[in-house]
Amino acid sequence: MVVGLECHVQLATKSKLFCSCSTASFGVEPNANICPVCTGQPGSLPVLNRKAVEVGFKAALALRCRLNELSVFARKNYFYPDLPKGYQISQYELPFSEDGKLDIPGKTVRIHRIHLEEDAGKLLHMLGSTHLDHSLADYNRAGTPLIEIVTEPDLRSSEEAYQYLTTLKAILQYVGVSNCDMEKGELRCDANVSVRRKGETKLGTRAEIKNLNSFKGVRDALEHEFARQCALVEEGGKVVQETRLWDANRGATAPMRSKEEAHDYRYFPDPDLVPLRAEPDLVERLKRETPELPAQRRARFVSQYGLTEESAGVLTGERALADYYESAVEVCGPKAAKTAANWLGTELLGRLNADKKTILESPVPPKHLGELAELLEAGTLSSKLAKEVFAKMWASSASPKELVSQGMSQVSDEGEIAKWVEAAMAENPQAVADLRAGKDAAIGRIVGGVMKRSGGKANPAVVQKLIRARL
Repeated sequence: MVVGLECHVQLATKSKLFCSCSTASFGVEPNANICPVCTGQPGSLPVLNRKAVEVGFKAALALRCRLNELSVFARKNYFYPDLPKGYQISQYELPFSEDGKLDIPGKTVRIHRIHLEEDAGKLLHMLGSTHLDHSLADYNRAGTPLIEIVTEPDLRSSEEAYQYLTTLKAILQYVGVSNCDMEKGELRCDANVSVRRKGETKLGTRAEIKNLNSFKGVRDALEHEFARQCALVEEGGKVVQETRLWDANRGATAPMRSKEEAHDYRYFPDPDLVPLRAEPDLVERLKRETPELPAQRRARFVSQYGLTEESAGVLTGERALADYYESAVEVCGPKAAKTAANWLGTELLGRLNADKKTILESPVPPKHLGELAELLEAGTLSSKLAKEVFAKMWASSASPKELVSQGMSQVSDEGEIAKWVEAAMAENPQAVADLRAGKDAAIGRIVGGVMKRSGGKANPAVVQKLIRARL
């Protein structure tokens, strides 16, 4: 399998690429955010959005691309109802950045180019009783600023493509380039797939797969297309260069149209837009503003907080999650950093995933998770009690310290625990005899008796110590 990916990423700006219309389109009334510019009315002129340029440059710097001193906007001509001008303003021969790199486990994926372009509108196809009755056009998305990130054909499996996309998404979110919400169309992917026999170096004929709206969809579509092309070649047939659609319901790709070449679009420089210059002062400022990226943060979490690579990888997969964790550690301190990571990665994420919530929607603020880790580390709470406290934190947004003050803390007082130990040993003479005979597992029955009497609040370590001392 030989794969190259093209990702369209909606930039995090409030206004469109060439006009001041809002970029809001998801859940907005159709055609609410449009004007003569983004609907291509005669005589209207585009004005480039400086913020979109800066955000695009940030993406290029984070992906180790070369920023070209000059880039040129071009008209990409095609006729379709979702493109009211009859052309899309994009970049062709002179994109703003080229020659980047993105590291995934085991390899470096080369990025061929990144260019700026505007999005098209959206068509809604209305079905009659037996056939397509009519189509409606919503131009709210028309003119929304995008960058297109194009890789070299460096990927060799669906898993590598999945790793590339998850890593790319994390980097773009960290830098503030895009929210990358695939449900809202903020990150879309097309895949170019070809096959060749092992040992060959010449690239095969590729097919482009459209309509990939999830990372799982990319993985599944690549596996299906690889099998389809392999079977075709084995039977003596030829792979046709074409665009195919992925149908997730059928788990198959289907022909859409023959693949266009660049000359089919009749690119030429847009006469209404001057060349874009990458000003050195702007580039230097953007470099200084680039935050710590996921790979750097992951390495720091391992060295600074003693986390495993796996745990650090989970926590740094999203910037919001990593920020939440560090806010919690500010409360509990480095000593309890591992405890905070464990509770965030299991209890909190488990509940968030079950309720289909993001970390930004968590009813447990980072301060409270930090307090919980601090109480666990100090021995004020046992793991069992902490789970009860956490359940109440989730339901009521109460702080763990409040809940402990209401009587949910662990009992470590030896005098009080000794009374429970005496009673539990008197109640379990056989367990005491077994323990004296060297059957160490019998201690569990006595500990269980103590826990029952203490309502689960006795410190297990102190309980075991006192049982052994009494024997």
